[in-house]
Amino acid sequence: MTAADPALVAEALQRLDQWSRELGFQQCAVARLELAEDNAHLARWLAAQYHGDMSYMRERAALRAEPARLVPGTLSIIALRMNYLPETLAAAEARLAEPDTAYIARYALGRDYHKTIRQRLQQLATRLAALLGPFGYRVFSDSAPVLERALARNAGLGWIGKHTNLIARHEGSLFLLGEIYTDLALPPSTVEEGDHCGSCTRCIDICPTAAIVAPYRLDARRCISYLTIESDQPIPEELRPLLGNRVFGCDDCQLVCPWNRYAQRTEVADFAPRHGLDGASLVELFAWSEADFEERTRGSPLRRISHQQWLRNLAVGLGNAPTTPAVLAALAQRAEHPSALVREHVAWALARHEDRSAPN
Repeated sequence: MTAADPALVAEALQRLDQWSRELGFQQCAVARLELAEDNAHLARWLAAQYHGDMSYMRERAALRAEPARLVPGTLSIIALRMNYLPETLAAAEARLAEPDTAYIARYALGRDYHKTIRQRLQQLATRLAALLGPFGYRVFSDSAPVLERALARNAGLGWIGKHTNLIARHEGSLFLLGEIYTDLALPPSTVEEGDHCGSCTRCIDICPTAAIVAPYRLDARRCISYLTIESDQPIPEELRPLLGNRVFGCDDCQLVCPWNRYAQRTEVADFAPRHGLDGASLVELFAWSEADFEERTRGSPLRRISHQQWLRNLAVGLGNAPTTPAVLAALAQRAEHPSALVREHVAWALARHEDRSAPN
């Protein structure tokens, strides 16, 4: 534990909001560390095998359950959120409705958010240290076994919606989270947001693959974000038609959420789209060589996947796209790809177009 002058701690708590907003965050607060109910929910989720091939979720569950096991000496956690939406909701919905356009989750259009948020958390911690003196801390943003949404809820940043994302009453859910684990004994924020989903089930009803199997319960094995990012296996054939043009993640459950009528566009330049990814065609992106992919995704969340996963996802999108000479030519060029994963999905896509063209 790092001792700090109580008067300086009080001043730091008052200044945290101002400092965090200067660094691009929309909200900052200190979380309660009680996570027993959330750990029980996680245990039930794992027992149901909803984590799919994400074995690290089970292997590192104990570290999520007890923050002080992840970072010894942790007494307080500062939770923050940062908007990432680079365009209007209407623009995102329009792209999703264009079957020959590749839809990429809006958080992934620009720079890798892990780097953006961690760098700014580090700057915030440095400002705290200048006021309070040196103290122990580590910063995280979706980069360690952390129950981020539960901690953010405990800090009063919002509530966990039926789609399992955090929702802020006046800004929706299109934001990313970050945390500072610290050995400072900071009093937790006292205001917490209740659950305001009510009887609404729009997120459940809209999910293309029915991955939200019950309110507040997501089967990752059916989730498009899992299928297109976390999994390196073939996408189940029965789910492929349901992916539409979604080639990296999915925003449907958030786009339809009534609370996102309050969503604000980000002012952080790092989230601005790169390489025209906010409106590129499936054919255009499918033509990227591995060298193109490596160059154009440098410093991007798209690096979460390999080039062959990229082609796998795009092949599914092309299989769902309208049958045109350009689409068929693009698929034919990859029919003999060295990767069995790519070949399988290209063959599926070509067969899908053949079936559509066959006379009844």
